[in-house]
Amino acid sequence: MSDWLHHSLRRLRRSAYAFPLALAVALPMVAISEMGYQQTATQLGTLITRSQARLELSHLARRLGEAEAGQRGFLLTGEPDDLLPYRDASVRAVASLARLQSLYATLSDAEGRTDLLALDRQIRHRLGEMDEAVSLYDAGGGDNARGLALSDIGRSATEAIRRNTDGLLTGQNAEVARGLDQVFDALLLNRVGVTMMTAVSLLVLGMFLRQRRDSDSLRHDQQRLLRDERDRLELEVRHRTAELTELARHLETAREDERALLARDLHDDLGALLTAAKLDVARMRPKLAQSAPDLLPRMAHLVEALNSGIALKRRIIEELRPSALSTLGLGPALEILCKDFCDRLGLPTDPQIAPVALTPSGELTVYRLVQESFNNIARHARASHVTLAVRPAGDRVTVRITDDGIGFDTHAVGVSHHGLVGMRYRVQAEGGVLSVSSQPGHGTEVHAWLPMRQPSG
Repeated sequence: MSDWLHHSLRRLRRSAYAFPLALAVALPMVAISEMGYQQTATQLGTLITRSQARLELSHLARRLGEAEAGQRGFLLTGEPDDLLPYRDASVRAVASLARLQSLYATLSDAEGRTDLLALDRQIRHRLGEMDEAVSLYDAGGGDNARGLALSDIGRSATEAIRRNTDGLLTGQNAEVARGLDQVFDALLLNRVGVTMMTAVSLLVLGMFLRQRRDSDSLRHDQQRLLRDERDRLELEVRHRTAELTELARHLETAREDERALLARDLHDDLGALLTAAKLDVARMRPKLAQSAPDLLPRMAHLVEALNSGIALKRRIIEELRPSALSTLGLGPALEILCKDFCDRLGLPTDPQIAPVALTPSGELTVYRLVQESFNNIARHARASHVTLAVRPAGDRVTVRITDDGIGFDTHAVGVSHHGLVGMRYRVQAEGGVLSVSSQPGHGTEVHAWLPMRQPSG
């Protein structure tokens, strides 16, 4: 039974009809409570009226007794002062009758109103008899007046008035008792309604708190899952970033190795072939001058072609693997690169290169960064002036390339611009940071920070 009740309550908590059901129970309880209140208020008003009627009946009986006592006193003494209590009690008795008529008019008691009319006639008749006795005394018939007052007629009328008054009081007492029972019933009903309302409220509150706790628990679980997933993704991103950085380093190293191998092959093999061909031409020139002088111009053209091939070989080797970097160092190699760039484009270049301590791979990274920046300036910038600055900055080396060209929107650069992406990954592979700042019409600045080479201990 308890398992069924627990299962039912759990289904009720999760049901969409839980709140409408609680509302459907609460509204009748509120209606019952309001009805009980209205009924109790009405009944209490009636009880107050009946209590006032009982009080007036008691006052009426007392005043009638006071009137009779005052009349007898006057008839016995004949003193006018003894007549005043009689007159006052008579007036008060008549006023009590009027108030009783008004009170009974508001009560739904037809029998009581009939009895009150009979009592009114009896009291007024009795007061008339007493007035007649007083008038008779004033006319000189004192003995007759006293006999009339002490006769059985007066006692019978007084006894009848007392019985009717007691009957009205008994009826009012019964009605008051019945009204009190109804008030207690209404209070009991209201108590039951309040108890049920409290129970329903506690049930709804318990369901709300349970649902709130379940919701908080679910939200905390979701937050924990999201946090775990975020941590996992961050860890995976760091892992993938490290892999990409290592891959970029590997690719750049492999490319530089291939460039060095190709440069060495060009220097050794192609250089040997071009040099041998130039030596053969030099040996053939004296013989051609004697046997076929008309071929000397063509021989001179061949020598120029060989010289151009040797120069092209040297330029390609320098592009593949700058010999100045390995033989002269970073500063002279950058100065040579700036001079070649200036000569090739006729663009003023202001190199500001200070001696810095970098690893060989770091020097090559700086050289390729400057080389790629110069190539971008030549292709896109339409600049009139370029500045290159390489300086030490604490434990780092800062490299800054600026131009006054047309610039570009850095946020609009897509993933297809492999030059910037390659530079960024290459700098990151050396443990550095690359920043590219540009706006349309305001030129471009490429700024990189690389760690300085630590002295060997």
